[in-house]
Amino acid sequence: MTFTFSHRYQPAWPATLGCLRLEHWLKTKYNVVISLINIRWQYCFPRTLSQRQKEKGELPVSTVSPKMAEVCGQVLLGSGLTVLSHPLMYIKVLIQVGHEPLPPTLGRNLFGRQVYQLPGLFAYAKHIIRIDGRAGLFKGLGPRLCAGTIGTVVHSKVVQILGGQQKDKESSLQQVVNETTREMIARSCATIVTHPFHVITLRCMVQFIGRETKYSGLIPRLLGDVLSLWICNLLAHLINTYAIDDSMSHTGEIKNCSQAMTGFFASMLTYPFVLVSNIMAVNNCGLAGGLTPYASVYPTWVDCWKHLSREGNMSRGNSLFFRKLPAGKTYAVDQKRFF
Repeated sequence: MTFTFSHRYQPAWPATLGCLRLEHWLKTKYNVVISLINIRWQYCFPRTLSQRQKEKGELPVSTVSPKMAEVCGQVLLGSGLTVLSHPLMYIKVLIQVGHEPLPPTLGRNLFGRQVYQLPGLFAYAKHIIRIDGRAGLFKGLGPRLCAGTIGTVVHSKVVQILGGQQKDKESSLQQVVNETTREMIARSCATIVTHPFHVITLRCMVQFIGRETKYSGLIPRLLGDVLSLWICNLLAHLINTYAIDDSMSHTGEIKNCSQAMTGFFASMLTYPFVLVSNIMAVNNCGLAGGLTPYASVYPTWVDCWKHLSREGNMSRGNSLFFRKLPAGKTYAVDQKRFF
């Protein structure tokens, strides 16, 4: 399989010497990545009876389609380059928006003349590390990886759909026009779909200037979803295994009911994560509902969690009926809030 970048969706990576060398090395190892991905699925997951039959030759063995393997390879390659080049993009974006935290220094240009120069890449990187640590160089990496992955998949699907419409007998100019048109449509679709992630990436980076945390609500939401999933599935497994006998009538309906009950119970336990995530999504965002006096301004989602916990408001909004007056709070009619 020959790998080329001519008709593939790629994020904009800085053309530095180190990145170019890495990109060349990864291209030479692309076939190895494809081979690893193209392993049978039954070796990656617990083998069932049908999978063991396939290994014995009783059933045909299925493999990952070459197209899927190629897309996965593109995602892995793009993700690796994105991670390595992200600090460069981060610093570049901060410079683009005009953030200059360090004063110019006296240096020499290419002709040996003394001139005042602004701090370069390494000086800027040291400044970020001094404030946020090494992890601070990777702000906005999550949504950027999402954008790259989704963009690669969308681009590949569009090219695959449009590729079947080409004719065998075409002139060289007509072939160039058709290929360029297909590539234009594919890249446009990928750009449109991934634009929200691109905007979030840039805003996460620019938060470094004002030390805002408007986009820190993802972590508590992610924690809540993961915990809810594990609690729900483990409780359902325990109930279905030890509390429900297969000889009972209507076993299927009982198991479905237990699944719904465990889901409801898990959502109640993880509701504080949902609450904190939603509050941080509007916290100090410029809207009245995210500013004082309606809401406190929290530096991080952990501070929001601690504040709600001290006031006993971790379940605020969980119940929409028979709502009680918060303990120790007074309602201000003119401000329409408790304080």
